[in-house]
Amino acid sequence: MLTLTPPSSGSLNYRNRVRPSLNRVIPTRITVKCGYGYGFESTNFGVGGSSRADFQSSCAILASKVISQKDESHAGGENNHAGAVNGHKTAVTDLVHIGNDKPLPPKPLTITDLSPAPMHGSQLRVAYQGCPGAYSEAAAGKAYPNSEAIPCDQFEVAFQSVELWIADRAVLPVENSLGGSIHRNYDLLLRHRLHIVGEVQLPVHHCLLALPGIRKEYLTRVISHPQALAQCEHTLTKIGLNVAREAVDDTAGAAEFVATNNLRDTAAIASARAAELYGLNVLADGIQDDPNNVTRFVMLAREPIIPRTDRPFKTSIVFAHDKGTSVLFKVLSAFAFRNISLTKIESRPHRGRPIRVVDDESEGTAKHFEYMFYIDFEASMAEVRAQNALAEVQEFTSFLRVLGSYPMDMTPWNPSSTSHRQH
Repeated sequence: MLTLTPPSSGSLNYRNRVRPSLNRVIPTRITVKCGYGYGFESTNFGVGGSSRADFQSSCAILASKVISQKDESHAGGENNHAGAVNGHKTAVTDLVHIGNDKPLPPKPLTITDLSPAPMHGSQLRVAYQGCPGAYSEAAAGKAYPNSEAIPCDQFEVAFQSVELWIADRAVLPVENSLGGSIHRNYDLLLRHRLHIVGEVQLPVHHCLLALPGIRKEYLTRVISHPQALAQCEHTLTKIGLNVAREAVDDTAGAAEFVATNNLRDTAAIASARAAELYGLNVLADGIQDDPNNVTRFVMLAREPIIPRTDRPFKTSIVFAHDKGTSVLFKVLSAFAFRNISLTKIESRPHRGRPIRVVDDESEGTAKHFEYMFYIDFEASMAEVRAQNALAEVQEFTSFLRVLGSYPMDMTPWNPSSTSHRQH
């Protein structure tokens, strides 16, 4: 039994929990180091009759291209910094009351709440960004029913809460069908040492919320997350709400702000569940301009899962190259040749090498930015074709990391169905 020091007395009631025993029997496995040194673990999958040696050879790409020692030291420095912050005691969050004396939910975790590793309880704890009532909370509930949802005020805090054992999983958005990619989380996926272990797609159903007794003609302002405001712009105009629009950090936070400050001239765009939590009325239901509005979330854990072939799997990777743009075509050809469908390709500037110049002495005219490429493809790392594709990709890239191989979300969805609305 491994005993960890419990957090300070004020870290949001995460006391008196016992971390489960790590003295468990595990099957024989192949461990290949990847990325920041975490192992991509797999048993003998028995696909195509390949031997363990063949599989290990095919997956050698996970060990051959790692982040430089400088970048790894930098990442360690960030984690150490978080640990230093954790030494400070924090006060227990006070409940704020609104007009009907209904207590508001506790405030999200902040960076100062990340105490040393807490003792484990029996209930799975899932971190998400935002306040209670956020769509991320609904996604966490869909991904892990009957779990304990832990709100965090920043994406970074959600990542660190899993790394520091405050949470067991994190559920974070990576893209929206209307707003596109959430770039911040793509950057954090590379910076942190977590693995994608699943995905969940959540239809977004917006409501216009205000204090009880307030009518639309009394309003002078509407607040919400920038994407929510953009997704409801035409509908707001159609219902005659030509008022100022103001962006805040998240949808549920907007509802909380209206309730806490008793703002009688301000409405929020958020979920129906946020209305219930913060004592607000729904002035208009389903105000998104496009009913086909879906956000995709990924589920993150400290350890990867073992990929299988008995159900559809998706694999996410990130790579970089330093041999010109023609390499990207060769990388994509490795998947096309094996009939592996790509579901996502996202480019992000390489933070360590922002610009390529004409000569090696950093002189001359800038040619283009250096990029990291994130790719999702429909195949499991248990499949020989996926292993061979990544082995070929490794030949053309200067860096390659598997972020996770995980089951696809196959939940059927009907945009007109009320069963998916956030209550």
